[in-house]
Order: sequence, then structure tokens, then C-alpha cells
Amino acid sequence: MKIRLIVTTAAAALALAGCNSKPETPTETTTVAGGETLPAADTTSANPTVGGAEMLPTKNIVENASASPIHKTLVAAVKQAGLVETLAGAGPFTVFAPTDDAFNQVAPQTREGWMRPAQKVVLAGLLKYHVVPGKLTAAELTAKIAEGGGKAVLKTADGQDITATKSGDAIVLTSASGNKATITQADVGQSNGVIHVVDAVLVPKM
Repeated sequence: MKIRLIVTTAAAALALAGCNSKPETPTETTTVAGGETLPAADTTSANPTVGGAEMLPTKNIVENASASPIHKTLVAAVKQAGLVETLAGAGPFTVFAPTDDAFNQVAPQTREGWMRPAQKVVLAGLLKYHVVPGKLTAAELTAKIAEGGGKAVLKTADGQDITATKSGDAIVLTSASGNKATITQADVGQSNGVIHVVDAVLVPKM
């Protein structure tokens, strides 16, 4: 009788311990998973990839552009023009970022001329023409276009204007010299502003 009582008591204790431990393990796991997974998901969904590369909203314009495989020419031009420190600064800035294909549309002689040390000031002006002080999302650009009766005039860091209009759902930018670029990817968030990818190099009046 004593042996049976001991065995029964031990079995009951084990069963009770098992019952008590089950709720704790899932609860702890759920709490940890919830604490770690949700912020990661939020960070990922906050930004699109560009050219297949992850763009982190915690990094600045220069850092993210340098990670983009389709903005190598733009990054080289920013370095050549001495604008790295400016575009890595506090901002905020709205940058219309031409892709490598956009730069390849420019005549080779002109493109190579921009990269010469003697043309540093010209190159800096060209790049600043793609920068608008302040942060303007695609929704805010669209609102400005509507408020302006179909167009919005944006003052660039170069001092000249860019005109934004809509063509269907797309936002089209027209330079002071008359050439056009379309925003092909909008709202790439940066720690110091926003990048909108464009399919052409906007040329100011020289």
C-alpha cells in the first residue's frame, strides 16, 4: 500500500508540474517573438528595394544610393562633385535619382565632360538640380500638382525650377531646359529625406 501510494503521489505531482509548465512556455515564446519580429517586419515594409538592394530608412541618402546597383553613375558623380557630405547631412532632402540607364541616355561626350575635374562646378549644379530642400512624398507631390491646377513648380537646391505634372498615375518632371523624367519608383525613405527614382537626367539651363 505504501509503495502504491508513493507511486501514485509521484505520478500526480509530475502530471501537475506538466500542466503548470505548458502555459508558461508558449506565453514566453509568444512574448519574445512578438517583441522581436514585429519591429523587423515594420522596418522591412517601410521601404521598397531598389535594383534588388535593400534600402534602410535608418541610413542616409548617400549610404542607400551607394548600396543601389542601378545608381553607380549617380554615386560616382556625387563623389566627383564633392557633394557626399551635403547629401549625407541632416536635410531633409527630396532627391530625384537618375538610374545608370538614365545617364546612359546622355551623349557620351557630354556625360564624360561632366565628370572632368574642370567641370566640377557644372556637375555640382546638375546634381543639385535633382535635389529639392524638404521631404516631399509622392502623395504630397500629387497634392501640390492638384493645388496648382495640374502642375507644381519646385525650387531646387540649384536655384532653378522643376515642374511636376501627372500623366495618368505617373508623376512627370520637366526641367528648365525642357527635357522630361518620370518617377519610376517613389517614396524610398531615408534618414534624411526621401528618394524618388527617375528614368532620365534632368538638365537645367546652363
